[in-house]
Amino acid sequence: MTTTDLTTSVPFREVRDHNGRVYRIGESDIDLMGRPRKWMVILPWVGMMGISSAEYAFTSAEETLHEAHLWSSGHIFWLMGVWVFFQAAVAFPAGQLRESGKLPARTAMLLGAVGTLLGYLSLAYAPHVTVAYLGFGMGSGIGAGLVYATCVNMVGKWYPERKGGKTGFVNGGFAYGSVPFVFLFTSYMDLGNYRTVLASVGVFLCLVVAVAGWFFRDPPKNWWPSNIDPLRQTDNPKIRRALEKNPPAVKQYTPKEAARTPVLWMMWFCLLCTAGINIFGIAFQVPFGKDMGFAGGIVATAMSLKAIVNGTGRGVIGWISDRYGRRNTLIIVCVVLGSAQYGVLISGQMGVMPFFLVCSMISGFGGGAIFPLFAAMTADYFGENNNATNYGMVYSSKLISGLVGSGMGAVVVSVWDYEGAFVLAGSIGLASAVLAVFLKAPGRPKATPAGAAGTRALGEEGA
Repeated sequence: MTTTDLTTSVPFREVRDHNGRVYRIGESDIDLMGRPRKWMVILPWVGMMGISSAEYAFTSAEETLHEAHLWSSGHIFWLMGVWVFFQAAVAFPAGQLRESGKLPARTAMLLGAVGTLLGYLSLAYAPHVTVAYLGFGMGSGIGAGLVYATCVNMVGKWYPERKGGKTGFVNGGFAYGSVPFVFLFTSYMDLGNYRTVLASVGVFLCLVVAVAGWFFRDPPKNWWPSNIDPLRQTDNPKIRRALEKNPPAVKQYTPKEAARTPVLWMMWFCLLCTAGINIFGIAFQVPFGKDMGFAGGIVATAMSLKAIVNGTGRGVIGWISDRYGRRNTLIIVCVVLGSAQYGVLISGQMGVMPFFLVCSMISGFGGGAIFPLFAAMTADYFGENNNATNYGMVYSSKLISGLVGSGMGAVVVSVWDYEGAFVLAGSIGLASAVLAVFLKAPGRPKATPAGAAGTRALGEEGA
C-alpha cells in the first residue's frame, strides 16, 4: 500500500489485542499528511460525484443517442451493462495493485479521470456503436471502477473506528452527483448540440476527478487514530456505540484467507441480487414511466429524485448502521428495496404520479444503501489493510448484476413485460433479506474476554 512520507519524524508504536490484531498508534492525521483526515472524506466524495453521471444519467440520454447515431434501444441498455461490467471488473485487480504499492491512489484517480473523458467523447463522436462499447463501455467503465474502488476504501482506512457514516457519505456522491446531468440530458440536449454537450461534460468531469485525486493520501498499514486507545473503551459515546455494534475484525484477513470463508461468498451473492435490482431500476424506470403515459418532465423528475435519495440514503444508512449494526440494517434495506419494486409497478399501472414518485424514491434509497453497507461490512469482517482487494472480491458480483439488471432486464421485459420483470425484481429483493440474516463476522467467538469495546464483540453483529 502506498503511504505518505512523514514531514517530520513522529514516534509510533504497535500494540496487539487479545486476538493478536495489530494497531499502529501515536501518529495523528496531521502528522501523516499535514491536514485533518476529514479531507479524506471530502475529496473522495467529490471524486465519486465526478463519475456518477455515467451510470445514473446515461439512460436519460437514450432518445438523443438513438436518434443521433441510429443505435437501437437494445444497444443503449447493453452499453450500460458493459459499463457496469468493467466498472466492477477492475475493483479486484485495482485493489491488489493498490495494496502492493504499484498503483498509488493519485495515479488511480488520474487514470479514472482520463477514462471519464474518453467515455463521453466516444458517445459524442463514435462513428460506429463498437467504438462506443470500447470507449464508453470499457474505457469509462474501467476509469470509474478505479475511482470508485480508490474513494470507497480510502475512507475506511482513515476512519477505522467509525467508518459507516463516512463511507456512506462518500458513496452517496456516486448517485446524487448525476442529478444536474439527468436534467441536462433530458431537457436540454438534442440533435443540434449533443456533441458539444457530451464533450463539455466529459472535460468538466475529468477535471473534477483529477483535481480531487491529486491530493489523495493513504495512511500506514494498521494505523489507528492517535486520540483513541484501541485497547480501552473510549469515552466518546458515538465511537463506543459504533464499535459495540460493529466491532473491528478479529484480524487483518489476507484475500486468500477471506476467500476461504463462506461469509464472503454469501455477501457476494447478496450484493449480486440487490445490485441487479438497483441497476434494473436505473435502466428501466425512465422507459417504464413513459410507457405508462407520464410526461417526459415527470419521468426526469422521478429519476432525479431517485438519484438524490439514492445518494443521500447512502450517507444516512451508514450513520444508522453505526448505531444499530451493519447486518440488521442490511436486512431492513433488502426488504425496502424488494417492496419498492412492487410499488413502482403498481403506481405506474394506476397512473398515479405522486405514488410513482414516492415509490421511485424508496427504490432509490434501497438501491443506494446496499453499497456502503457492504463496503463497511467487508472492513468490519476482514480488516482494513486488505480491504481494497477483499471488497473488490465482494464487489465483483456487480460484473454479473450489471449485465443481468440492464441487458438481461431488457430480455425479461420483452418476454414477460414490465409486470413480470418488476415482480421478479421485488421477489429477489425479499429473498436477499433472508440471506442477509446469516451474515456473521468470521473468526469471532460468541463470547470474548472482558476488554475494550474496540476489540471485543459486544453487539449483536459480532455474534
